[in-house]
Amino acid sequence: MFSQARVVASTLVSSNHRVLSGRKFSTLFIDEAAQALEAACWIAIRKAERVVLAGDHCQLPPTIKCIDAARGGLSNTLMEKIVTGKPQSVSLLKVQYRMHQAIMHFPSHWFYSGEVYAAPQVHNRSILDYDTPLVWLDTSGQDFQEEFVGDSYGRINKSEANLLLTELENYIKRIGAKRMLDERIDFGIISPYKAQVQYLRNEIKRSRFLRPFKAAITVHTVDGFQGQERDVIFISLVRANDDGQIGFLSDLRRMNVAITRARMKLVILGDASTLTKHKFYRELFEYIKLL
Repeated sequence: MFSQARVVASTLVSSNHRVLSGRKFSTLFIDEAAQALEAACWIAIRKAERVVLAGDHCQLPPTIKCIDAARGGLSNTLMEKIVTGKPQSVSLLKVQYRMHQAIMHFPSHWFYSGEVYAAPQVHNRSILDYDTPLVWLDTSGQDFQEEFVGDSYGRINKSEANLLLTELENYIKRIGAKRMLDERIDFGIISPYKAQVQYLRNEIKRSRFLRPFKAAITVHTVDGFQGQERDVIFISLVRANDDGQIGFLSDLRRMNVAITRARMKLVILGDASTLTKHKFYRELFEYIKLL
């Protein structure tokens, strides 16, 4: 069977399976190459004459649990090395078919030198007429304080989560329950912190209003939303403190993933007085204010 197949699909590690022993391929495609460990890539590369890496090094990096290994260079992927060392061999896909142009504009400016733009069919699409596609709900001055709940779950901000759920209910009411169900409009709720995700999931389960829409609402961490998209995305940033500490929110690749999950509407909730001490969030906040 394998000797006659013109295309073989496998994981990088599985490409070393005995059924592929001695096989050579004219072209190897490595998908999600920006999340692939270089050592794993070489397992497959040695079987190919030509290699095409597909992925986005400005989004999620590989998952590496050993800090020493990451510091030693394991977190630096083969794709990143090629982007840096041989930029002439890199092609950027400049047209995206997922999101409203206003949502796409800031990530395009910050991560891709302003070269990515929306296809005409999605450029201005929205759920509601005259709706603002991108909103930041600033919780500054509302005594919305983060709490630390342990190393495994990080931070939680219950007041911010409750505000998110209120805004979610209000937006569903504006759309109309019947239309939402008939057109299968879906929602994603993202938070970088597991504790916030778990709290939001529990509150949605308890909500009588949201019960009929549970199948249309997904709540997950940024990593859990990689590769997915929703019509409407809510992002709860959680951090709110007097010191401007934002922890791993400073890993901007994760924010790039979170922002670009939305097709037609993006709502960010966060304490601007805390977050805008970082240049990325300051510029994002200023951009949204001008919309």
